[in-house]
Amino acid sequence: MFATILSLQPRAASGGGKTREEILDETAAEILEKVPTPFNLESVAEAYPTKYEESMNTVVQQECIRYNKVIVKILATLKDFRKALKGEVVMTQELEEMATQLFNNQVPEMWAKVAYPSMKPLGSWVPDLTQRLAFLQKWLDEGKPPAFWIAGFYFPQAFLTGTMQNHARKHQLPIDTVSYGYQLTHDVPEEVTAPPTDGVLIFGMYLEGARINAQTHLLEESASKELFTSMPMMHLLPVDHRVQPETGIYITPVYKTLARFGTLSTTGHSTNFVMACELASDRPQQHWTKRGVAAFLSLKV
Repeated sequence: MFATILSLQPRAASGGGKTREEILDETAAEILEKVPTPFNLESVAEAYPTKYEESMNTVVQQECIRYNKVIVKILATLKDFRKALKGEVVMTQELEEMATQLFNNQVPEMWAKVAYPSMKPLGSWVPDLTQRLAFLQKWLDEGKPPAFWIAGFYFPQAFLTGTMQNHARKHQLPIDTVSYGYQLTHDVPEEVTAPPTDGVLIFGMYLEGARINAQTHLLEESASKELFTSMPMMHLLPVDHRVQPETGIYITPVYKTLARFGTLSTTGHSTNFVMACELASDRPQQHWTKRGVAAFLSLKV
């Protein structure tokens, strides 16, 4: 219904305000100013070469390649679009659709096709993208971070697999016998100076349907009018032949977006589902399942 209403909005300004073309040109200029240039893949490969004992080097290389596709698409289409507004090139149907989506504060479909899954409007999507790119740039400039912002990964499943590979190779274990243990911590990401001996620290997840007690780290009922809560930093610790506890946990699905569904991609991974993590609980699994408790890497705002 709202999509129909948006499509019926007038395309010309009245009352002496800015014209639609002026607004679009300003929007395009603002985004061009915020989005950085693509990563230099040769420099990245030289600084972080593929190593048997460090799978994170491969992960960061792949992340740069994926984000470069998004950056190149955004920069190319916006430059063409601004030229088309001035009449220097032909305004194609794709650029016309992009203009409508930019005007309606929507992420242009041609960007969404090469980008990561997101339900954010354009006004939130661009800052989120620049934050993700800054996370990667800091990694390239300062080395592997002691704690990882898991929401910053284009393909977080590769990061999780890489962490498990590192552990298996370090301890000479067959990777198919290794699985994750999940431990919430009281640490703050900004104060972490050194990585853990084994496993990784991750942060940046949100919880819907419940909240986590700051002292006990047990799941408890959501506060009134509180839809989402930030989760504490989590220590993902690979363990050999780990036996999953039968009680005292809630197996929480983790999704990239609030959609809670995805399709199976060519890599064999879901386009939305990331993993299932265990959260401590003094109530049965069914209690939180009825409340639809799940974790997310990205919200709508």
